[in-house]
Amino acid sequence: MSDLQALADKKKEIIARFSAKSNAIALWQLLTTLVPYGLVWYLAVESVAISWWLTAVCIAVLCLFLLRVFVLMHDCGHNALFDKVAYNRRAGFLLGVVCGMPQYVWSKNHAFHHATNGNWDQYRGPLATLSLDEFNALTPAQQTRYRLMRHIAVAPLGGFLYLIFNPRYTWLKGSLALLAFILRGKLRQPTRSMRSIAGEFQPRYWKTWKDYRHMTANNLVLLSLWALMCAAVGPLVFVVIYLTSLSLSGAGGIILFTVQHNFEDSWAADESNWDYSRAAVEGTSFLVLPGWLNWFTADIAYHHVHHLSASIPNYRLAECHRAYAHLFADVTRITLRDVPKALRNNLWDRDHHRITSFEAVERRVSGFGVLSKTSA
Repeated sequence: MSDLQALADKKKEIIARFSAKSNAIALWQLLTTLVPYGLVWYLAVESVAISWWLTAVCIAVLCLFLLRVFVLMHDCGHNALFDKVAYNRRAGFLLGVVCGMPQYVWSKNHAFHHATNGNWDQYRGPLATLSLDEFNALTPAQQTRYRLMRHIAVAPLGGFLYLIFNPRYTWLKGSLALLAFILRGKLRQPTRSMRSIAGEFQPRYWKTWKDYRHMTANNLVLLSLWALMCAAVGPLVFVVIYLTSLSLSGAGGIILFTVQHNFEDSWAADESNWDYSRAAVEGTSFLVLPGWLNWFTADIAYHHVHHLSASIPNYRLAECHRAYAHLFADVTRITLRDVPKALRNNLWDRDHHRITSFEAVERRVSGFGVLSKTSA
């Protein structure tokens, strides 16, 4: 019996053994994340009067805590931090405000990734990885832009767009479109209620009214906090510390997530060949990180275990990996030194069911030419 089959057979046993949640551990994780985060924010503000170099150190520490905030928020979305849905919702909302992300809506989208992990017909990851055919269909200029936009140096811009700009922009644009729709409806039919008119609105940026309520709550709380912080510490100090720390932590999160699925020969199947368990083992990596970084990323490096079952809380992932290490022998290990190389794997070889890099395929012409489907 193959290791993959053995893992599939053991899946129910693994989940039963390691999916239990502890409210005490979850609360301790929140306290040991949010309290130090607030303290470092205070030190960052105070450091401005001493040295901007000291401020830079504080920002670096803030980035690490924000990574942990995001992963804990992510756990709440899976209802895998606390043992009650209501607790996860409340904690998730708070953590989402801290890291700038409307947690409820994000978690619904993230659940789709888990349901289709390894099925690259359904989900292409945060970098929207193209297949070889799709890349070949681009113009040379488009191919160049595709490569440049996936360079590690662009990650902070991605972090800014992901955590700061897009959640505010989509909510604001959608809200203005909704308001305009209601006003036009009232002008045409003054006796109709606004609620009735709004019921006919077809939004582009959310799927349900519950999504919109969560987006609105997140943005109103966050924008209020921005105003209060600007008044308390000054707009310049707040903007520099906030934008820099959130953009860089967002970059770290994008890189972290990408290399857990985009690496050399990562298994990436089409719809007809997809298998959930195989995707967890061959299409998901195990990041071998130092202990301190595992703490700041809440053990999300054990991503193969997480994708085997998202119901296993972060504080049981490492123990689960150790207990069933023999079943995870084929999981690709990636160290920090391997990360830049892994990030270069930005093409999907549909025919061979794998993720590959530009360097690993033949070039038909020099420079950024058309890529063939055969391995170099």
